Formats: sequence, C-alpha cells, structure tokens
Amino acid sequence: MAISISPFRLKQLPIIILELLLLWNVGYGREREFKIAEATIASIQQAFNNGDLSPQELVEIYVNRINKLNPTLRAVLELNPAAFADASIVQKRNRASRPLYGIPILLKDNIGTAAPLNTTAGSAALLGAASRGDAGVVARLRDGGAVILGKASMSEWASFRSFSAPAGWCARGGQGVNPYNPAATPSGSSSGSAIAVAANLAAVSLGTETDGSILFPAAAQSLVGIKPTVGLTSRAGVIPISPRQDTVGPIARTVEDAVRVLEVIVGYDAGDSEATAAVAKFIPRGGYRQFLRRRGLKGKRLGVLRRPFFDFLSGSHIVRAAFQAHLQTLRDEGAIVVDNLEISNISIILDRSKSGEVTALRAEFKLALNAYLAPLPSSPVRSLADVIAFNNANPLKEKTKEYGQGVFELIQQTTGIGPLERQALAQLARLSAEGLEKLMKEKRLDAVVAPEVTAALQLATGSGGAAVATVLAIGGYPGIVVPAGFDGQGVPFGICFGGLKGSEPALIEIAYGFEQATKIRIPPRIGR
Repeated sequence: MAISISPFRLKQLPIIILELLLLWNVGYGREREFKIAEATIASIQQAFNNGDLSPQELVEIYVNRINKLNPTLRAVLELNPAAFADASIVQKRNRASRPLYGIPILLKDNIGTAAPLNTTAGSAALLGAASRGDAGVVARLRDGGAVILGKASMSEWASFRSFSAPAGWCARGGQGVNPYNPAATPSGSSSGSAIAVAANLAAVSLGTETDGSILFPAAAQSLVGIKPTVGLTSRAGVIPISPRQDTVGPIARTVEDAVRVLEVIVGYDAGDSEATAAVAKFIPRGGYRQFLRRRGLKGKRLGVLRRPFFDFLSGSHIVRAAFQAHLQTLRDEGAIVVDNLEISNISIILDRSKSGEVTALRAEFKLALNAYLAPLPSSPVRSLADVIAFNNANPLKEKTKEYGQGVFELIQQTTGIGPLERQALAQLARLSAEGLEKLMKEKRLDAVVAPEVTAALQLATGSGGAAVATVLAIGGYPGIVVPAGFDGQGVPFGICFGGLKGSEPALIEIAYGFEQATKIRIPPRIGR
C-alpha cells in the first residue's frame, strides 16, 4: 500500500524530520524501542548489555513520563538535576560489581540526600535546609550503581503532624493520587514512592516505615513492599519518627526487584551503629537473591491470622473469595497452612493508645526530630517548636487552617522518656513477646499470613480495619506485602507475610513463591 504525502507536507519534510529527531533525543524514540511499562531491573540491564539502551537514555525516558503524568498523580516532588550527569558517570563504571547499574530510583522525601536535592518530609519548613549529605542507604545505592532520579512525595512528616490531613498529602506536593482509582487513598506515608512505581515513573523506590508506611501504600498500588527488620537497613540521615520502629525498605513491581534493592541497602553503618550492628548477624552470606525460589512455599508452615484481620473481608465477596483462593494456592504450592490463629492480646495491640505505642512514639519523635534538626549545616528550623511556629506563620503554604497540627502540638508537650513512657515501652515489649513471638514459636511457624486491604476498605466503608502492620511495627519485625487482587472498584489489595526478626530469607521464599504462582499485578490504565 503506497503512502501519499501532500505537496504541502512534502515541503515540510525537513521540519518533520527535525521534529522526529527532537522526539528521539528526549527519549520517545527509545521508549518505542524499549517498553518501559513494567520493565524490571533484569530487563533494563539486559537492554544495557545488548546496546539497546543507555543509563542516560533511561533517565530521559523516566523524566518524560514524570513530566507527563506527575501533574495528575503528584507522586514526585522534585527531580535530581544531576541525574543525567550521574547516569553518564555510572555508564563509565564496571557493571559487574554494581548490581543496580544504571537503575533510576526515587527516594521518599525524608531520606537524606546531598545538594542540590532537598530533604523536607514534604514540609515547606525544611525547603532550602542543607542536609549532612547522603543518607547511609543512599550511599549504598550509589555504590551499587543506582541513579538517584529524585524525591517522591509523602504524607507530610510521615503523618505525624495532623489528625485530619489525608494520606498522601503534603504541603510541597499537594494530594497524591492512587493511579488505579483517584477516589481511593494512596495509603501510608510512603505514598509517592508507591504511586510512582505503580505508574512506571521509576524502576523502583525507597520508602520508610514506622507503622504501615511501606506495606500500606504497596498494597494499595498493587506492588511489592519489603519492611525489613529494624536495623537491617541504616536510618542514618533519615528524618526520624522512632529509632525503635523506623526502617527503610524497597517498593517495587516484583519481588525480585525489591529483593535486588534490599540486597544493596542492608548492612552495618557507623551512622546507625547500634541498630545495624545488632542485626548484622541476620544478613545471609551470598545475599538475598538466592532465596528467589519458584517452589519457595514448599514445606513452609504458615499461620493464618483469622481474627480480627479476616473479619473485615466480610463486606466484599470479591475480596473474601480472593483470599479463600489464595489460601488454597498456598496449600497447592506445598505450604502447611495452620488456620484460625489469633495473637494473644491482639485487641490491645491494635488499639495503639492502649498498647502504649502512641505514648512511646510521641516522646521518641520529639527527641529524635530535635536531634536530627539541631546539627544540620543550615536550616530554617532547628526543633519541633520551630516547625510548629513556621506552620503557624505560613498557614497558606501548610494549610494549617484546613488540617491543623494537633499531633505536633501534643508531641511538643512531651518531656522525654519518663515513667509513663518507660511503662509504655515495657508493655510493647511484653505484647510482642507474648503475642507474635510466642505464637510463632509454639506453632513452629515460618511466617504469619494476613490481608492488607486498607485502601479498599477505606473507600468501601470509610474505615481501614485492622492491619497486621501494627503487630510487626511494635516488635521491629519484618514483613513483605505482595499483590493479591482488586476489589469491585478496581482498588488493589495485598497479602502480607510477616515473621520474626531476621526472617527475611524465609519471607522472600514465601513471597516469591506466591507471586510466581499467582502473577496478579496489572498496571494502572494511566500511562500504559
């Protein structure tokens, strides 16, 4: 079939060619050759090896997608102006010794970076502050060959400022949007990290979790999120909530990609010496990728935490049927499913005021934040009191009238770790020892299993229900969430596998085995 070109268009042919070359130069030509949607680390690096793509070209592709989709999704606060130069430097280095060679990564905005990137926890109060350089995990990413693409949005101050501000909102970026259903919450404070990966604005991202902030948004965006054992990854250079509960972990589209990132960021860091030294014994010789076993579920003893976590599924026959099928899949894949289990004192654990978690976190946050802010090379604020004053002085920027800062004001009244806080900490330790630890040891479990359906429940009922993330949070335990399905309104939900400290190898085997047996993730329509 012949293609005819009008005389007018023929005269414009040089212009058309120039336009095509310009599109090629900004990455669109490469995007047609290399399918960026759902690209994995392995497929990206294979394209590098084949000469089909370069790290610089990949950065261009992602920057173009961010420029196109971010005005709608509000997932990225700022791009790294040095990303292209960094990709060029990476391109000249030895690939064999850098497992994340050329992989662009977005960082949650509370993870410290050297200039020119800001580190603000989503708040205008820290714009222009000079951090003390790259956080420990960022230094490891760079050493591993990754390219820092920019900063992902987040729930401002990791949801610790306000009682009413919605998940995914911050003053710097506005309201983050769940790409599967804009009416649904993006969930958790690592919201931008998850939105961006779900919409293929980055290969992978880093989030942080104190209580649910990796597991929730990963499930809500049909992603894999790994909440590592506290101390397995360094928190040095990360704007803190609680040194006792904070952890840094990957958010990715596949278990393999999440594990590849985890493998790079774990390890001892002098900047977080006490925590990282205490759990370094758990890091396996040979790394974590060796546990990506297709038959990883075979022989694993999995405890199903029916009450109260499955109780909330009764409102949706789609979600309930999905989890019945998933439990059968676990059995079919060779797991020993120990059903109808309940953690001792679970009602107290899930009531964060009764458990002591709220009391402990508020006191810990004020101490940790003041310790972070005071020694910064330069900063508009040096304490929590300064941040409160900034918010009051800038009500339009910070939406102080709309959302307030009631949590901050209560935290400011704390006076350190006194008798009440010590009592709370002792109770949290006791609840963990007599709860998850006792159950897992008595039942000889490799992991516990529970739904993570917060986003779907909130849209359907207005309440997020109970989440196993709190059980894992108060004990510093690890968890992995994997895509488990979509409700009737297209909102993703996940399945969570949790274990005792250092159980990442077993959890990876279980999560990978489940993922490979189900392959549930579907990308959102936006940006396909």
